[in-house]
Amino acid sequence: MKLWNKGGKINTLIENFTIGNDRKLDLYLAEFDVLGTLAHIMMLENIRLLNKDELSKLKDELIKIYKQIKENKFHIDEGVEDVHSQIELMLTKKLGALGKKIHAGRSRNDQVLADIKMYIRSKIKTIVEKTGLLFDILINQSEKYKNVLLPGYTHLQVAMPSSFGLWFGAYAEALTDDLQLLLAAYKINNQNPLGSGAGYGSSFPLNRQLTTELLGFDLLSYNVVYAQMGRGKTEKIAAIAIATIAATLSRLATDICLYMSQNFEFFTLPDEFGTGSSIMPHKKNPDVFELLRAKCNKLQTIYNEISYITNNLPSGYFRDFQIIKESLFPAFECLENCLSLTAYIIDKLEIKENILDDEKYKYIFSVEEVNKEVIKGVPFRDAYTKVSKSIQEDKYTPDKSINHTHEGSIGNLCNQKIREKMHKILADYKFEKVKNALTKLLKA
Repeated sequence: MKLWNKGGKINTLIENFTIGNDRKLDLYLAEFDVLGTLAHIMMLENIRLLNKDELSKLKDELIKIYKQIKENKFHIDEGVEDVHSQIELMLTKKLGALGKKIHAGRSRNDQVLADIKMYIRSKIKTIVEKTGLLFDILINQSEKYKNVLLPGYTHLQVAMPSSFGLWFGAYAEALTDDLQLLLAAYKINNQNPLGSGAGYGSSFPLNRQLTTELLGFDLLSYNVVYAQMGRGKTEKIAAIAIATIAATLSRLATDICLYMSQNFEFFTLPDEFGTGSSIMPHKKNPDVFELLRAKCNKLQTIYNEISYITNNLPSGYFRDFQIIKESLFPAFECLENCLSLTAYIIDKLEIKENILDDEKYKYIFSVEEVNKEVIKGVPFRDAYTKVSKSIQEDKYTPDKSINHTHEGSIGNLCNQKIREKMHKILADYKFEKVKNALTKLLKA
């Protein structure tokens, strides 16, 4: 079934090439296509292109299809081009000509764009939840190990005292910025394109504000040309946000691989999380974090893929957009898995204590000595020179007591402030509004 077919013969080679992976990828969109269609037909009844009885029959069948999707019983029949065609076919089989009325005032262009926006919205919610869980674990670990010191490095050279509290807390706060950027992507995405049609609107007196409210969108994409220009741009912005979270996870994975090595030995993983060598019986490799790093680095390429697909297209719809789904849809699932895995393992890291007792870290306290001289009234540059000379002459003896009190330092992690920052960002997503709108739509 082809919604666009006018009765002529279709070339099989061309058909297979143009459909590509759409039938498989469209299954990601099925529930959202039903939701968008429900809102659309309620709007059609509002402008009297459907009567109340027709609306009631269509709604009943659409909700049955929605339940099939949720129960994993929905599929796209052989020979049916996409999810939109499948749902219209199912309605037509049940309701006859009435099933063919659902497309008035709508194009597959605004239909699929609305589906994709609702899909992205849903996936962002899942990512926010999983990121929030990882954040909580990192903050809890920061509090738990706040008094366990850790070498800090610059240029991979021993620098100044740090702590596991600082290290865990740093990645927790990194996630707040990541979710702030994801929030921007969410808000840009959460604008309703329905009613833009093929990109030039409709002669029907569509009530676009109604579908906006029914589907829980924050706003309309008002200009119908720009609504269609959002295809590709919306996905690209989402990919940037995905890449930012992935970059944080990748950096965390690198730290863990480094700190687990025998040259550092800051912590280890339970044996069940490591893998061995086929030849070296002593090995316990952090393969899980190496693969996590690789997957997250791969996620950071998705933005470039989408950019290259879309960056020289003029205004209007083009079939090029279809290919974006092949990159973006699996990316969401990959990031979800990476977040879940990271949260699971971070909670089980086995921390080594008394690391700084090792003689090789004695110079890590040199800045503390400089600061003590400054407190006595010695100019900083003179104090620096004095301590440097004592190190060169092998007369330096470290005082390992530390008294860092300013905001965000070893003795004042500000974890509660970081929590407050995260909670404020999470509240701005307003997921409850979407949930309430869709619950109401399915019961209306």
